[in-house]
Amino acid sequence: MFSYIKGELAEVSADSIVVEAGGIGYGIAVPGVLLDSLPPIGTQVKVYTHLYVKDDLVALYGFFTKEDLRIFRLLLGVSGIGPKGALGILSAIPPDELRFAVLSGDVKSISRAPGIGSKTAQRLIIELKDKLDIQEAFEIQAAKEAAGTASGRKGSDEDQRSEAVQALAALGYSLSDATRAVRKVEKAKEMSAEEIIKEALKNLL
Repeated sequence: MFSYIKGELAEVSADSIVVEAGGIGYGIAVPGVLLDSLPPIGTQVKVYTHLYVKDDLVALYGFFTKEDLRIFRLLLGVSGIGPKGALGILSAIPPDELRFAVLSGDVKSISRAPGIGSKTAQRLIIELKDKLDIQEAFEIQAAKEAAGTASGRKGSDEDQRSEAVQALAALGYSLSDATRAVRKVEKAKEMSAEEIIKEALKNLL
């Protein structure tokens, strides 16, 4: 019913926001990681939404990108996971990390989410693995991390990071752990893939 809502950010609470559009305030539940990137109240925002209707519950869930919304909807398709569970997963594990955790079979990382045990994490991996693509995951991550950088540098910077992640995965680390370690490397844009790997390994010790 609602593809997205664009309007003024009116309120922010622990797990939701209110966006005013056309004189109506829309209460939208959002993952915790999104709250950290919100602009100041009074700023115009665009939130991609999912309208959930079941029995006597009607709720809006929102994300800043279509791809994050797609991940939320994929989670809803996993047996035993409802909207609160899906939101809890995305609050504990950012969508980018969740993609790599699923693709690498990283049960431990997914089990960090509240209410998600190892059995549910294993089922989630089984049901979603064929619906995600490793190359697409790298491209999405690269596009997000390169936002705002010069287009001439974007390709080489992200190629080096992706190469570093893949090299760490070849050493036996999970893709999600390798991705987190590479993200923590300071001044990675000025380093070669080999230098990034050396620094990332320090974050994995």
